Amino acid sequence: MLELQHISFSAGDGDANKEILDDVSLTVSERFVAITGPNGSGKSTLAKVIAGILKPTEGKILLDGEDITALSVTERAHRGISYAFQQPVRFKGLTVKDLVSLAAGRKITVSEACSYLSEVGLCARDYIDREVNASLSGGELKRIEIATVLARGTQLSVFDEPEAGIDLWSFQNLISVFEKMHARTNGSILIISHQERILNIADKIVVIAGGKVTKQGTREEVLPGLLAGRICPALEN
Repeated sequence: MLELQHISFSAGDGDANKEILDDVSLTVSERFVAITGPNGSGKSTLAKVIAGILKPTEGKILLDGEDITALSVTERAHRGISYAFQQPVRFKGLTVKDLVSLAAGRKITVSEACSYLSEVGLCARDYIDREVNASLSGGELKRIEIATVLARGTQLSVFDEPEAGIDLWSFQNLISVFEKMHARTNGSILIISHQERILNIADKIVVIAGGKVTKQGTREEVLPGLLAGRICPALEN
């Protein structure tokens, strides 16, 4: 279980510090947890704080009771946290198979790599030996990154807007990947999204606005208010 206790994060803004996260407390123990809210509300910042890319200004982060607040992104990865960027990173000179092997933590076979790529809707023979560089589209990179998270199989997987750039690949396929991931790890999947179709599979929804948690609860408790626009601006279908 992931537990955030009174997390705040400030960043330099000219001569002053801007508060991006303000006293955020929540737990993640459910199968699918979705974090949503308006643009600029601090959702992506929170995902990076959980992954260890950013360090909180205040507060504690606990993973299965262990204080991981001071741990680096690498140390958190070893503890079982995966993170998928909103804009995936390109790696010139590194092949797709090598990247999936790195994610898995071992040298995987071509057959294994092809299996992961097929699960995210990519024809493996067209991608296995390609470099992870500018020749790949944003949507292709996004799917390859999702394949690397599948290969890692960690207890907590954090996705920052996984639906971005996959317009040619159906949402139902994306949701199917999440379900398979959970079935393999029995862990939690934390998804940053404002897509109604993503929120519809969430066991728990957390709404962030202005850096604060304004609402959290089960899908049945939170989603109707989101759809009606009572909690935050309208969702994307």
